[in-house]
Amino acid sequence: MKRQRLFIPISLLCLLLVGCNTTPPSADVPTRPFNIRQLGKSDIDNVAEMHLGEMLIHLEALMLKLYRRNPRELTKGVGGRPEDAVAAAFGPAPVGSLSALQGERGSNVVQLAFDEQYRGDRVFAFGVGLQQMLLAAYNNKREFFLTDELDPQKLYNSARNLEVAAWKLHNDRSSDGRLYLLSDSTGQEPRNLSYERLFGKLIAIQDALAKIIAGHRSRTIRQVIQRLAGAVFLPI
Repeated sequence: MKRQRLFIPISLLCLLLVGCNTTPPSADVPTRPFNIRQLGKSDIDNVAEMHLGEMLIHLEALMLKLYRRNPRELTKGVGGRPEDAVAAAFGPAPVGSLSALQGERGSNVVQLAFDEQYRGDRVFAFGVGLQQMLLAAYNNKREFFLTDELDPQKLYNSARNLEVAAWKLHNDRSSDGRLYLLSDSTGQEPRNLSYERLFGKLIAIQDALAKIIAGHRSRTIRQVIQRLAGAVFLPI
């Protein structure tokens, strides 16, 4: 009888411990509903998609901030609100807005934003150019499966290109000494570090994924050191 009396409270204690250790999903933690397409994806594929999604969110935020800092650029392009121009850059953009980019792509489009002869929307050129350049590192895909293989060197190069783009944004000037695009504060304005933080997030995302892919594929990344003042965009 003693053994029987001891068994009941011990078993109840075990059930209580199991119940305490079973934590329901937090409402703050995003969960992805199961899709049959997930069967064709590896963990690396899911990680790449999450990194890409975060990157695009930060890139849209950067472009929106630049429009609000440089409202004059809106009149040179698609017009309307800053949100409309960002939607045109990241969605199925109207043919008219893309034709203003002179048929260039990627880093060449970024360069248009700092070309003194360019008369188009410099924020649009900067944002679209960065988007195209970064997407090229993902083989211009937004969804990945087992048959896909990302190149860690391309991801690494795109992170270095972001550093070059950030330097040009903060330093490139026209012949009369004016910045092509305003971002950080100038003159007596309080220092605005939000642009640096956004670039920092973008660079960190690309570098982190490059290391993950390199480790998973047992690949080596060729490190590149450039002086930003004379740096060029690396091939992707």
